[in-house]
Amino acid sequence: MTLGSPLLSAIPGLRHAFFSREGGVSQGIYAALNGGLGSNDDPANVAENRRRMAEQMGVMPPHFLGVHQIHSPDAVVATGPWEGASRPRADALVTRTEGLAIGVTAADCGPILFVDPNARVIGAAHAGWKGALTGIVESTVEAMEKLGAERAGIVAAIGPLIRQHSYEVGNEFVERFVEADAENALFFLPAPREGHAMFDLAGLIRKRLENAGVLMIDDIGVDTYSDERFFSYRRSVHRQEPDYGRHVHAIVLER
Repeated sequence: MTLGSPLLSAIPGLRHAFFSREGGVSQGIYAALNGGLGSNDDPANVAENRRRMAEQMGVMPPHFLGVHQIHSPDAVVATGPWEGASRPRADALVTRTEGLAIGVTAADCGPILFVDPNARVIGAAHAGWKGALTGIVESTVEAMEKLGAERAGIVAAIGPLIRQHSYEVGNEFVERFVEADAENALFFLPAPREGHAMFDLAGLIRKRLENAGVLMIDDIGVDTYSDERFFSYRRSVHRQEPDYGRHVHAIVLER
């Protein structure tokens, strides 16, 4: 099963997908469509899952690209399959190459898919709290601009992620955000547990998009923690599971 953005779906010559955990071959805690190359799942199962996702995106597996995500503000340009087995260490990738599907993996963090329909430039970003705070949104927009995009013409879709009612954090987390920018206090509500707060990651991502000049924004609105159709890092920790699956979110310009 995949989810789609109405804004992105209305754009001709574009395919995208926010993949759930349904429809793959992985077993146990990874069931079933685990796309996490960094997980401890059977690599053969992950490869088959990613082949299925590539097929749905209309590309061959070598043209279904991701990066080695490190919770950074770094974005890279993709022009074709990566050479060898190495993937760039970054948290976003952009391209204007048709038939090249680019994507990010997540399991509570915020996936964002971008397109400038006029310039025919696309992007995919992985925005966890650290990336969102340190500038992954802005880096992705700037990388798209270098390929000819105009930020006022960019459409962005925020995919499934952990939502505020599920995202409890400690006061030291709040302090870190407020020290960076006092306005970040807007993204926290008091938690039922003393000394904690509920964090609005989606709200922070939307605000960073707006501040970067991206105003056409769609939000899928799904909570990965409470929705069992999606992998969740935090849910796996609470259940004391040894690892967790990752889902892929991808976008491609049709040839």
